[in-house]
Amino acid sequence: MKISTTDDDFALMFDLAPVSLWLEDFSGLARLFARWREEGVTDLRSHLRADRTRISLCTRELKVLQVNRRTLELFGAPDADALLAGLGRVFRDDMLDHHVEELVQLWSGALSYGSQTVNYTLDGRRLDVNLQVRVLPGHEHTWNRVLLSLEDVSGREQARRALERSQRYAQGLFEHSPVSLWVEDFSAVKRLLDEVRDQGIQDFRVFTDVHPEFVERCMSEIRVIDINHQTLTLFRAPDKPTLLKSLSQIFRDEMRRPFTEQLIELWSGKLHQQRETVNYALDGEPLHVHLQFAVLPGHENDWSLVQVSLTDITARKRAESYLEFLGKHDALTKLRNRSFFDDELNRLERKQVQPVALLVIDLNGLKQVNDERGHRAGDALLRRVGEVLGKATNAPATAARIGGDEFAVLIPAGDEQAAETYLATLHELVELNNQFHSGDPLRFSVGMAVSQPGERLEAALHRADGQMYRQKKAFHANAANDRRKE
Repeated sequence: MKISTTDDDFALMFDLAPVSLWLEDFSGLARLFARWREEGVTDLRSHLRADRTRISLCTRELKVLQVNRRTLELFGAPDADALLAGLGRVFRDDMLDHHVEELVQLWSGALSYGSQTVNYTLDGRRLDVNLQVRVLPGHEHTWNRVLLSLEDVSGREQARRALERSQRYAQGLFEHSPVSLWVEDFSAVKRLLDEVRDQGIQDFRVFTDVHPEFVERCMSEIRVIDINHQTLTLFRAPDKPTLLKSLSQIFRDEMRRPFTEQLIELWSGKLHQQRETVNYALDGEPLHVHLQFAVLPGHENDWSLVQVSLTDITARKRAESYLEFLGKHDALTKLRNRSFFDDELNRLERKQVQPVALLVIDLNGLKQVNDERGHRAGDALLRRVGEVLGKATNAPATAARIGGDEFAVLIPAGDEQAAETYLATLHELVELNNQFHSGDPLRFSVGMAVSQPGERLEAALHRADGQMYRQKKAFHANAANDRRKE
């Protein structure tokens, strides 16, 4: 069926088209191009960029013959005259760079092309538009009739730019977070767990105890997608490739038990977890970290996107360890303290360990050293006692400072022979220590006792204490006689 149309019909369709239409005359541009070719120009792009005024020269050769209503609405123009008068405000800035590529297409012989470019309304608003240009049939040689259509895509482009800003913001938060962040793919781990579940396994904890190799396999199936800068800093890695190639050095030893617990929680459906664990820096240093694990929203069914954050708590753990050490040790001698000694005494008694050899040791002459040479000299003597007793005592025996100049040694399951052997070793070490250190020698008064069947350890300790005091009394008596002889 043939539909007849009149010129009036075409004029009406042009005017009422839902997109912006421009009818233009490019013949002046065609003549300008011809002149440049005669002058030897072969690379239009370089020619225009070498002198940007040439772009404006091309633009001036484009004559607008007609625009439709949608064009006036789009650019905020009351009429065509106002729009034409304001073309300098419509085509500017970003548009000029796009315009170079459009001109290059015409120069290369393209009589129909499209691009995305930027225009501006008369009141200064940015317009992102899809531009389609076509030299009308019959005008291919003169370019005196060219149809341009502009589709407003500003909303879409604004949304795209907003998304890009959001992505850059999110990437910035990720990359510059003060904690180590990992984006990982756990989908292979989920498949392994599903396979085990399909086999009828119900007690997954027992399964992991019986099949530790399954845990190892799950660890090997985790795929790291991305890590942030703090991760490199935390693990002493120069770059991402180096770190990703060294994961077996980072996740090892103590981490296997926490990872097993993580798998057990995942098995139970817990997709958000946190725990403390140990990793290793690439230089081998242990790193205590607080791990937070979350399957990201939208990936609950396959665990293909997981975020793991690691907060370095090594300093806190060291402080806690030191506080724990101070709670059980004497800070000066590094031996166990009175509190630990009493707890160990009670523990051995509760466990009914028999026999137990006990030694009570007093450092002779400490008060005189403190009085004559000061507490710094006395502290040095006490540190030497710590060295000697620390060297002489091997687990399960325990050496403790239980008073200012008083020490005690517990030897679980130790008889009189064990006590005598310990005392002989102690005398040897004291002799070596005195030879090594000039000045005040170490001199001990020692009492020994071995617990009897049914005897409270406190009673045995009291017997050893009494023996020590008798030896100490003899020491002071000898010292007094020596002074009188002088």
